[in-house]
Amino acid sequence: MKLFISIMMMVMMFATLSVNMGCSSAEANLPPLTEKSIYDFSMKSIDGKDVKMEEYKGKVLLLVNVASQCGYTPQYEGLQKVYTKYQDKGFVVLGFPANNFGGQEPGSNEEIKTFCSTKYNVTFPIFSKISVKGSDKHPFYRFLTEKATNPDSAAEVAWNFNKFLVDKNGKVVAKYDSGVAPESAELTSAIEKVLQ
Repeated sequence: MKLFISIMMMVMMFATLSVNMGCSSAEANLPPLTEKSIYDFSMKSIDGKDVKMEEYKGKVLLLVNVASQCGYTPQYEGLQKVYTKYQDKGFVVLGFPANNFGGQEPGSNEEIKTFCSTKYNVTFPIFSKISVKGSDKHPFYRFLTEKATNPDSAAEVAWNFNKFLVDKNGKVVAKYDSGVAPESAELTSAIEKVLQ
């Protein structure tokens, strides 16, 4: 009986640790990440071309998981405006389509690209569709959301259009929920501060 209680206590401690670290039990079984920086990753563009994240060294980044059929989809317009306003100062928005929430990004990469360019005139980089949550979470988003690799602002992606602000050295300095509009004073003042 004592052995059973000890085992149950260990299981509960592990479950609590997993929750506190921002990972589900499925994610807890994933192998540890070997990347030390966001610049160690290579991602696929919306056209399927390899893009090394190190190409963005020295730039301030806003990483956003996007979707075409979400109540927050009109934020594409705000993201484009913020990108246009600050791009000459070394700022880039990077969009990562994901179908993790409510099936709100069901399209193919080609459909997503067409939607972004025709509906919202998006000119900032959009990448191939990935998973940003769950057991198939892309390693890049694991890096952004896990305490081990991002101790200061690690947090699970809660919905479409969550935003990670990254400084010129590749450090995540803040995470913003979907409800924080790209053009809000909260976000633009943070962008301006990191651009200094």
